Formats: sequence, C-alpha cells, structure tokens
Amino acid sequence: MTSGVTGGVSGGVSGGVSGRYASALFELAREQNELDAVERDLGKFQAMLDQSSDLKRLVNSPAFAAEDQQRALKAVMDWASVGATTSNFLGVVARNRRLFAAEDMIKSFRQQLALHRGEMAAEVQSAMPLSDAQLAALKDKLKASYGKDVRLDAKVDPSLLGGLVVKVGSRMFDSSLRTKLMNLKVVLKGTG
Repeated sequence: MTSGVTGGVSGGVSGGVSGRYASALFELAREQNELDAVERDLGKFQAMLDQSSDLKRLVNSPAFAAEDQQRALKAVMDWASVGATTSNFLGVVARNRRLFAAEDMIKSFRQQLALHRGEMAAEVQSAMPLSDAQLAALKDKLKASYGKDVRLDAKVDPSLLGGLVVKVGSRMFDSSLRTKLMNLKVVLKGTG
C-alpha cells in the first residue's frame, strides 16, 4: 500500500496515476463546492461497475479505442444522471487511456475526502449485502477502536461464503468463512 493520501490504494504505476487523478478531481470538486455531489456520482459509477460485467469490461479492456470508451461512458453517465464534473472527469480519464485505473481513483478520492472530513476510510467486503443496521454497528465498533468517525466503502464478494473482510489503512481483519476453511484445509493437510 502506498503511503499518503494522494498515493492511491494500490501501489505501482496505477497507484501513482490514480492518486494524481483523484487529487485533481478532489481539488476541482472542493473549489466548486461539489465534494458531496462528486462523491455521490462516483458511488453511482462504482455501483454500476460492480453490477455490470459489460461496463467493467469496457473500462478495463485495452481492446476498446479511447473514442469508443468515451462515447459509451458518456451514454452511461447521461443515463445515470451523473453530474457534469464527474462525467467530464471520467471522459478525460477515458481520453487519456487511464480508465483501467478508475476504481483506484475512486478509492483514492474517498480516502482524500475522509481525511478532509476528519474521518478514517475503511473497506468492508461481505458475502451478502449488509443492512443499514449492520453497517452502522460496524461503523460504531470501528469508531470505538480508532477514535474517529469511519467512512465505509461496502462491497459484496460472494466468494467469501460468509463473514467479513475489513480493511482500515494497512490493517486487514479477515473473518470470512472462505479464509477459515482454507486455514482448516492447511491444518488438516499438515496432520496427515
């Protein structure tokens, strides 16, 4: 994990790229007093990526020409009523052939926003969507542990089978059933 807020979530080239793009979007949104609107729009885009394998393929595949990505992205942004700042930002990202790093840009933007608001950013993965009550309980638990308000980015990963994986900064708490079963498998192989 890259240190600092502008470094992005994943290391390497895309971490630096995603951090720089996210910082530029953050500064623009702050100057235009649109931080909340941009956050909502990025959330819409992330939700669409999570739900559509076709959109994910368009975003991640280098086989699509930049013009095709821009055209398709504009149609999706218009359909989802995404604001001009976010839509224009994603258009620039597509034109510059950096759309593959969009998810890291979103994570980096959320980290910067959390820092700006005096919050901590945390990611939670669960096998099934968590209810509002479960998310609130998790936020309360993390706030009690870290002494700060926590901004959660919740994702569903059915391969976990059950339980949670929570990432706060460089720390990860994995109570997923998948990991427990893999650990049991290792133990059983070692005793034979």
